[in-house]
Amino acid sequence: MSLFRTKNLDDMIAHSKKPGGLAKVLGPFDLVLMGIGAIVGTGIFVLTGTGALTAGPALSLSFVVAAVACCFAALCYAEFASTVPVAGSIYTYSYATLGELAAWMIGWDLLLEYGLAAAAVSVGWSGYFQSLLSGFGIALPVALTAAPGALPGVTTFINLPALVIMLALTAMLGWGVRESARLNNIMVAIKVGVVLLFIIFGARHVQPANWQPYMPFGYHGMLSAAALVFFAFIGFDAVTSAAEEVKKPSRDLPIGIIGSLAVCAVLYVVVSAIMTGIVPYQKFLGVDHPVSLALQYAGENWIAGFVDLGAILGMTTVILVMAFGQTRIIFAMSRDGLLPKRLSTVHPRFHTPFFATWLVGIVFGLIAAVIPLNILAELINIGTLAAFTMVSIAVVVLRKKRPDLPRAFRCPGVPYVPALAVILCVGLMTFLSWVTWLAFSIWLVIGLVIYFGYARRRSLLHPQQ
Repeated sequence: MSLFRTKNLDDMIAHSKKPGGLAKVLGPFDLVLMGIGAIVGTGIFVLTGTGALTAGPALSLSFVVAAVACCFAALCYAEFASTVPVAGSIYTYSYATLGELAAWMIGWDLLLEYGLAAAAVSVGWSGYFQSLLSGFGIALPVALTAAPGALPGVTTFINLPALVIMLALTAMLGWGVRESARLNNIMVAIKVGVVLLFIIFGARHVQPANWQPYMPFGYHGMLSAAALVFFAFIGFDAVTSAAEEVKKPSRDLPIGIIGSLAVCAVLYVVVSAIMTGIVPYQKFLGVDHPVSLALQYAGENWIAGFVDLGAILGMTTVILVMAFGQTRIIFAMSRDGLLPKRLSTVHPRFHTPFFATWLVGIVFGLIAAVIPLNILAELINIGTLAAFTMVSIAVVVLRKKRPDLPRAFRCPGVPYVPALAVILCVGLMTFLSWVTWLAFSIWLVIGLVIYFGYARRRSLLHPQQ
């Protein structure tokens, strides 16, 4: 039965309010922009091209399906985050409702999701950054531009720009969450402005004939694209990992979660519709900059340059927020005894989990530097869908276990909305490749070995502790 032992919610909330912990400096505006910062990046600037090849003009509908699945899960997240404002996101919520083993496995899953997302986006950032440098006639040594084997027929040793951006943002995160939030807010404002520029100027060049046939690959193609572009919405859940650093979590966290998701869903649907209306979807084959391609196709080359800049800033904020989210998951797991205690120490001056932050930056910076992007991206979607499924189940369990708990925000339609979230997320998971399922299963088996070999006996809930 020790596998299903749960943490006391009241003790968790009380512990998070003790002095000397994480600084409570974030407001609702910071949280909305944090969510947008995590969401608007690779999904809109890179994945839209791949999605168009899978769904055709129905890509905009694929984004709607993915957004609806996220919306149901977001409502569950909002209830939990406002009720249990403790660092750790779904890991913490699972520990309080489903038990220690479930919490460990979902925490282990989140370590993969956030870490690989940060690493994968840093590789994409490197590509756009090198493209920007080439515009000024600057070229890095080829051996330092990509991971080994990433470029067929070319000898490469390390993706140096990907490593450098990870370490630079790690330094910012270690310095302080208020400073990181300010940097994120500035970059988000710029990249949203760039997306709006695309919408304003791109809409004038839409050819409705390019939308015919609207669904060339049928519903299967549209749903397969929805499973793919689901990656584009990864990030709003990272807002919940900042729960202990929010001034008024009961009010601000639901605003941050739902607000950021709503803004990004509208942007994605509009951008994908305009993009496929300008360029026939077949022409996105092999293109890693589909949004700027659409503007070039329309003859708006000067705006295409701004889009490239927006892509760089967009990816920067995604890396920043994903790395932030992962450090807070590690912080929470370490504080519970499931990971080494050193990882939950808070810097006396910066009030950040300094050691955990640098560990994440160095480890996943090196992963980004030496592993190609296609390998990094394989596990991200399935990990996120699994996390969304767990939080949807957990919110129903908490309603049954603690109906007396004060809830500043209540997910509507329980248990039907959580059930729809589970159905949609599991349904999208079935459209992912068997290779992704195999790799994910191997990762979970490794997590089980570590739990039974290390974490279980060192848990603060273990009788000997």
